[in-house]
Amino acid sequence: MCGGGFRKKQIRIIDTTLRDGMHAVKHKFTTEQMVKIAGVLEDANVETIEVSHGDGLGGSSINYGFAAASDKEYLEGVASVLSKSKLAVLLLPGIGTVEDLKIAVDAGAKVARIATHVTEADISEEHITYCKEVGLETIGVLMMTHTVGPGKIVEQANLMESYGADMVYLMDSAGAMIPKNVEDRITTLKNELSIPVGFHAHNNLGLAIGNSLKAVEAGAASLDGTLRGLGAGAGNAQEEVLVAVLDKAGYKTGVDLYNIMDAAELLDSMALQLPKIDNTSLLLGYAGVYSSFLLHTYRAAEKFNLDPRDIIIELGRREAVGGQEDWIIEVAAEMAAKRSGGM
Repeated sequence: MCGGGFRKKQIRIIDTTLRDGMHAVKHKFTTEQMVKIAGVLEDANVETIEVSHGDGLGGSSINYGFAAASDKEYLEGVASVLSKSKLAVLLLPGIGTVEDLKIAVDAGAKVARIATHVTEADISEEHITYCKEVGLETIGVLMMTHTVGPGKIVEQANLMESYGADMVYLMDSAGAMIPKNVEDRITTLKNELSIPVGFHAHNNLGLAIGNSLKAVEAGAASLDGTLRGLGAGAGNAQEEVLVAVLDKAGYKTGVDLYNIMDAAELLDSMALQLPKIDNTSLLLGYAGVYSSFLLHTYRAAEKFNLDPRDIIIELGRREAVGGQEDWIIEVAAEMAAKRSGGM
């Protein structure tokens, strides 16, 4: 397609401030804060608002960090102020369970995103099947998609589609991709699947907005964003910027630019620690390490008196994947022992 037809394409925006943004605040958003943020997001006409622990439903634990409230409290609070926007949740099989999804449904969730490592889509079957049975819009999510080529991604995405997924999302979980990587993967998926494709960016290399734009140019129908880029590592695609860029590029999002800017200012008023591209988060993208590892890496570096950059490079060398946050301490301990001559 060319000319005005393509340029008027509608792009869905899924806000993940109240899920991925939880990483940046150590999962300590209060229910009241979530409700306020969700209210202004709905005022901005954001179609879908995702609410969960940073590591998804069931993530509040000693391994991943305890949240300030339960999944049920967060979801019911946010659902109470939504009349137009859809309430979404994220679940990682092995962290969350079907029982967690039942709680989400009872609380008012309309959309479920089931996320696995890019080579492990087969573990999503039970959860995707359940979501479809209870009438949820169901999105399969493949994480760490920079680690394999387009062919492997298609293989795994086909599994999610066969289980009943309504859409498949690619996550650049480590913020490791450059636009060409995004183009190759989205184009291949768009050509091979019969369902829409979405893209979730991280900003470790400063490319979250550019990669998101490249994704829609390659055929993605949906993008994730967070207010002020709040998220793991160096953060996500900054939503208010994303809306402005898509509008200038001729795409329609339905999101009101002024209102989404006002929503971002509400976040400012909460005096949160906003993500930035510091040397360590830059290295996460360079090494291709999962963005939620960042805080765990700092803690391990302090505990063992190591340079966090060395830990990140070692995790990248060992091809660490999402869900292995507890492994960071073990890796750091081995590095410290080796340094002191204990190994």
